Parts: sequence; structure tokens; C-alpha cells
Amino acid sequence: MKEVKAFIHRGRVVDVIHALEDGGFRYLSVSDVKGLLTALSAQEQIYSMELGERVTKQIKLEVFCEDDQAERAVQLIRLHGRTGQSVAGWVYQSTVDRAWPIDGRVDND
Repeated sequence: MKEVKAFIHRGRVVDVIHALEDGGFRYLSVSDVKGLLTALSAQEQIYSMELGERVTKQIKLEVFCEDDQAERAVQLIRLHGRTGQSVAGWVYQSTVDRAWPIDGRVDND
């Protein structure tokens, strides 16, 4: 199993999620985060008291999929996450060693 994690501009997240859903990806997680991507506009930036500098409001998207689907997830994120900037975010891929469903069973696994 793979985890594909991306940091993208907030304005691109809807298109990225729709493309992933249309591609059959269902295990998605979306979080609001602050980072150092180059802002598209002043509306994307805030001053972080914790960091002592301006940061960009961005989205962290996590997709969990089978190994043979990871490259397609990366392609969709890179295609639909574009903003016209030379670097509009980053995509990372990691291997997930194990995954368990959360269900009502109690076992010792």
C-alpha cells in the first residue's frame, strides 16, 4: 500500500479532489495547514505568531491506495494542482507497511 501526500494551494483542492474521486480514489484526507509555498495572492498569506513570519495557507492532501495506483494518483494531483507557478506545491510518496480497518471487533492483532 502507498501513501501519496501533497501540499497544494487551497484554490486547487476542489479540482484535485474531484479528479481523484473520478479516478476511483476514495481513501482521502484533507487538512488545512500553514507552509512556505509562494502565495498566489495576499489572501493566501497570514502572519504566524508561532513562526514569526508570513506563511501561506495551504492544503495537505493524503491519499492511500494500492501500489499499482500510486503513480496515477501522483499524476492527477500534479495535473490538477497546477497554478501557473514554476513550483505550485509538492507531492510525496511513501510505503505503508500495514493498515487496519477500525471496526467493532476486538482482537489481539
